[in-house]
Amino acid sequence: MMTMDDTSPLHAAPQAGMTSPSAPTGEQIAAQAERMGGRLRDARAEIGRVILGQDRVIDLVLTAILSGGHALLVGAPGLGKTLLVTTLGHVMGMDARRVQFTPDLMPSDILGSEILDEDDSGRRSFRFVAGPVFCQLLMADEINRASPRTQSALLQAMQEHEVAIAGTNHLLPRPFHVLATQNPIEQEGTYPLPEAQLDRFLMQVTLDFPDAGAERAMLLSTTGTTTATARPVLAAADVLAAQDLVRALPVGEQVVDAIVRLVRAARPETTDDPTIREAVAWGPGPRAAQALMLATRARALLDGRLSPTIEDVAALAHPVLAHRMALSFTARAENVRLATLIDTLVGRIG
Repeated sequence: MMTMDDTSPLHAAPQAGMTSPSAPTGEQIAAQAERMGGRLRDARAEIGRVILGQDRVIDLVLTAILSGGHALLVGAPGLGKTLLVTTLGHVMGMDARRVQFTPDLMPSDILGSEILDEDDSGRRSFRFVAGPVFCQLLMADEINRASPRTQSALLQAMQEHEVAIAGTNHLLPRPFHVLATQNPIEQEGTYPLPEAQLDRFLMQVTLDFPDAGAERAMLLSTTGTTTATARPVLAAADVLAAQDLVRALPVGEQVVDAIVRLVRAARPETTDDPTIREAVAWGPGPRAAQALMLATRARALLDGRLSPTIEDVAALAHPVLAHRMALSFTARAENVRLATLIDTLVGRIG
């Protein structure tokens, strides 16, 4: 049974175009969360049957999607990033596609282009041929291998859920999410993502090697005559409903204050910490606070809670802030670790 956490007063985010008479009551939100939360946990369990030893990664990616955002997956080859996206699309009923980013990839290879058609009467006209971005779940594999021109082709799609081709705006399907991957080992011949594009990712998810038990289970389940499969649990309409529900969940003032304090303390311009002021070249913008507000609600829903706590903020601080902060040259020379700075900031919000 879902209950509200003891962080009153509570309030939910205002919904666009919603007036108070039509706003859902607390009882209605609780009932919806009870039903949807159970289905989401079933989806998480199904994904976990295929993706072994990466429970934290599964939770973070699900949190990003429920928040309506995109995720950047960073990990060594062979950790199941591609399989994760494929399984996620299957379980959640979304049309998933994959694009392998390479240096010679052009923007039109992702977005689509207009071609000249000629009918039987000889009349010619341009026809738009949609690219692979017109899907619900796009895996941008090794996104940092493409040129900045091609990387920027995703900016409008990720932020506005539409693309402009030859002066015409084409809407993308809903829901629409980008799960991009980066290989942290090979940096030769890559193009680091610019800050503006990094900020479009709601969170950065780091994949580590599985523990010994999970790796042993992985060997037994993937090298035999049969492999584990996941069953569909949700449909695309359910994902949209879950995203609407996340925005309706109440948030305590203590949680809101913690998010504001954390984000402002991470910026060299607004922090009171001299270490942050000297070590951080640039910090998170307002989009980081928005990401935390949504992600904490989504995490609470996945865990069977009606509202988030400060512990949710602490748990999501690294994925939300790590790619939105950069160390100064002096800090890098002194081997300062960004993760250590974020840990220090998190310790002060409790």
